[in-house]
Amino acid sequence: MRTQSKLYFYLTIGAVLLAIIAVLALNTGVYDFGGTSPFKVLWQYIKGDPGLSLSDQYVIWEVRASRIVMAILIGSMLAVSGTSLQGLFKNPLATGEAIGLTSGATLLAAIAIVLGGHFKQYLPEVVQFSLVGISAFAGALLAMMLVYRISTSAGKTNVVMMLLSGVAITSIGFSITGFLIYISKDEQLRDLTFWNMGSLAAATWTKNIILAVVIVISYAILLPKGKALNAMMLGERDAQHLGINVEKLKRQIVIITSLMVGTCVAFSGTIGFVGLIVPYILRLLFKSNYVFILPLSAVLGSILLLIADTFSRSIVAPSELPIGILTSLIGGPVFIAILIKFKKSL
Repeated sequence: MRTQSKLYFYLTIGAVLLAIIAVLALNTGVYDFGGTSPFKVLWQYIKGDPGLSLSDQYVIWEVRASRIVMAILIGSMLAVSGTSLQGLFKNPLATGEAIGLTSGATLLAAIAIVLGGHFKQYLPEVVQFSLVGISAFAGALLAMMLVYRISTSAGKTNVVMMLLSGVAITSIGFSITGFLIYISKDEQLRDLTFWNMGSLAAATWTKNIILAVVIVISYAILLPKGKALNAMMLGERDAQHLGINVEKLKRQIVIITSLMVGTCVAFSGTIGFVGLIVPYILRLLFKSNYVFILPLSAVLGSILLLIADTFSRSIVAPSELPIGILTSLIGGPVFIAILIKFKKSL
């Protein structure tokens, strides 16, 4: 009970901090509401004030509010997926980017963008509407299965092989994506640039609803796995002796993380290092206790990405800095710090 109380306390602090940042983000932007506070405009929109101009309605609800919600949802999913993979592979470098998940999702999304027009009309209407999203999920899942198959032998996962196979898949993915960029048309080129750099500028409430559904399903399965991931830190054999169905746990984490990463890439493009930075910070505070790290990563990931997105759309205003550039700039030094720490422990 004491552990649960501590967890709820930290989650409450995180939620309050997230709410404060969301309020500041809503108030950040170059659009002028005519001297009226953005919060007053939002309240007028919620009340259905007929005197509110269409441009004010659009900016406050369809642009700022939807983008804030998308940053919260995607940041949370990227952080939890990274934390889950690190717990499964018992390695702090095991993130969606490092093991090729993001590259696989981006590659199949790029194929759908550039080549989808040749076969889209033969697909059901529902599939046509979400072709890029389905492709991104399939790419993430295929990359995860391939990495796992290459790096696992006799039920044991070789971390070095996992990272090297991830590097190989990422290299292949980038080279094919580069070829698709070369043969793409102007409109397709703009879309591909969006995927490669990452952005939340295309946020809509329809996408947020899909993200919310994915996050509810994924978290219902993943968040209770804290004790199981703690047991995995002892080794697969010891985890089995403690009653953990190791193979079932692996399948669940592989499929769910692929679903989350694929959905995030489909809607926001490549946003790197969130799944590396968040667990690293939490591990400094709570060691490797996944009972704490897993749920707290959901909140801290939202906080990190919302701060990054607020900076990305205000630091070079009225232009926008792609958020993937900003997160990579932050994540690179963290990655080097982890490598140095590993080197010292050898």
